[in-house]
Amino acid sequence: MDRVLKAQRTAAGRSRWPLLLGALGPAFVASVAYVDPGNVAANLTAGARYGYLLMWVLVLANLMAMLIQYLSAKLGVVTGRTLPELLGARLRPGPRRLYWAQAEIVALATDLAEVVGGALALQLLFRVPLPVGAVIVGVVSMGILAIQDFRTQQRFELAIVALLAVIALGFLAGLAVSAPSPAAMAGGLLPRFDGPDSVLLAASMLGATVMPHAIYVHSALSRDRHRGDADGHPGAPAIRRLLRGTRVDVVIALGVAGVVNIGMLLLAASTLGGTEGTDSIEGAHAAIERALGPAVGIVFAVGLLASGLASTAVGSYAGATIMQGLLERRIPLVLRRAITLVPSVLVLALGVDPTWALVVSQAVLSFGIPFALVPLIRLSTQAAVVGEHTLRPPLVVAAWLSAALVIVLNVALLWLTAGPLLGR
Repeated sequence: MDRVLKAQRTAAGRSRWPLLLGALGPAFVASVAYVDPGNVAANLTAGARYGYLLMWVLVLANLMAMLIQYLSAKLGVVTGRTLPELLGARLRPGPRRLYWAQAEIVALATDLAEVVGGALALQLLFRVPLPVGAVIVGVVSMGILAIQDFRTQQRFELAIVALLAVIALGFLAGLAVSAPSPAAMAGGLLPRFDGPDSVLLAASMLGATVMPHAIYVHSALSRDRHRGDADGHPGAPAIRRLLRGTRVDVVIALGVAGVVNIGMLLLAASTLGGTEGTDSIEGAHAAIERALGPAVGIVFAVGLLASGLASTAVGSYAGATIMQGLLERRIPLVLRRAITLVPSVLVLALGVDPTWALVVSQAVLSFGIPFALVPLIRLSTQAAVVGEHTLRPPLVVAAWLSAALVIVLNVALLWLTAGPLLGR
């Protein structure tokens, strides 16, 4: 009898592992949104100006991101529908269009950061003019999206994961040459600010880390990966095992993204502190080259390029998910990529400072987070939507605290920056 039970447990374990491993992938695609060029601008600026002061923002934001992305992925697995689809079914036509409009503004801000970052990388590596670099980034990202159109999702995920590996190497290589101070790192975990500019940067870092379009798209990525029948559900017996695999997927993928983000700030804090001209990516790159050598500068620029290429492909995927779910209209991914490329090229052609555009775009993203996060939490707590998979009370509290932190930070940002303009 014991042998039979042991054999049954062994067989169950063997059948569980393929399902758990099969859940890996979607979070790695979503995590690219957390290491896009907007993160580079915000994190380098924060590290160069304030040293380790805002490290706590990245740690907190990454923990929030793990919870939020798991909720999004779980919603897709359990319901077989995306977050935009669930919202579209509950909103009347007028509010639905308004909601779509704000989501599209957020998507455009995301796209601006990604294309500008890729164009900056091409300029640093090959002296390509910024508008031309933006077009090149757009064309290459179309090729990445074509994999998703005509092949399997797994091929698309593998392409993104490969770029993610390049991103991690590019942004962490400098730490091997310039190690940060452990004592200063510990001090950076104490929550505090240093004037309105540090609040603006914190909002930018938060907007660059917890990104609205990643919240929308993760539900689609998980849903599409785990379609099991005509209704899009993987089957009740498998859902719990899929959710366990999804948790592993999220923790690993977002853990990698968090390490890369913190690594960028640490590199700037240990290398660029007190250096003139580091408020731009070009200036930071030049300072890194002077301090750590041209090889590290090249690796950094390659990481920035991979970041722009990967994140712009994922951003286009997210925009298509938003439009399809809220307006029930589908535009081919490659065509959407071509259309949304135009504003980024125009911004660069008009001579707008690219680093300034990156930081402002992240602040815009920060304001879009509550519109994605609050509905996600509400849907995740409704038994009519997720059945027995409603959130447990501790996770409900953590989720609402995350949403409250984002909203409070944005209100403080608005007050601190608009007050002087109004003569306060």
